[in-house]
Amino acid sequence: MKRTLKTLLIILSILSANVSLATESNTPLNAKELNDIINPPGAAALNIMVNALSSLKELRKQNRANNENVKTLIKIKFLPNLAINYSTQLTLKNHWSNLSKEQKYLFQRYITQSLIKDYAGYLGAYEQLESINISVSPNIKRKDNKAIVKLLISFDGNPKPFKVTLNMIHLDRWRIYDVRFLGVSIIKTYQAQFNAYIKRKGLERLIEKISKKLAKG
Repeated sequence: MKRTLKTLLIILSILSANVSLATESNTPLNAKELNDIINPPGAAALNIMVNALSSLKELRKQNRANNENVKTLIKIKFLPNLAINYSTQLTLKNHWSNLSKEQKYLFQRYITQSLIKDYAGYLGAYEQLESINISVSPNIKRKDNKAIVKLLISFDGNPKPFKVTLNMIHLDRWRIYDVRFLGVSIIKTYQAQFNAYIKRKGLERLIEKISKKLAKG
């Protein structure tokens, strides 16, 4: 009887310890910690690209992948995943603080429209959608709420995929604020164009020029 009671006490103590450990491991995570586990930047980047290409594939299957439809696809699939405000701020850099709220919005609109055209060109370049393979490089660089994700894209099992680098920032979720292809950064390209124009004619003239372009559509 004593031996049975002793065995029972040992079993209960083990169970108690296991319950304690289980309780510790099941501590609720805050929203940021949970999001890092279920939606890391690499997965977010891959989902954005695969989702857009799948939609493009469907448009082509129905012979409706004209330029306007591809632009609409980008507005639906890409734009919600872009950190346009942050991208615009980085593009204008030292000039950002000198702009009014209306002028900042003006540049955001201009860059948004330009990105739609650029991305339409990029997507239009993907001809072999049936044989495309996209993967995420394991070397993801992270610092605070930013990440650099490299997507490896290949066609027909080509052993030499090309790279598309996505610079991402976590706001309410992971969003793209810059894209680099063949070493060329979209933000750096706009930045160089703006700075060259400002140096020649000034910031006010650039604002006037952009206003006219937006007015023309």
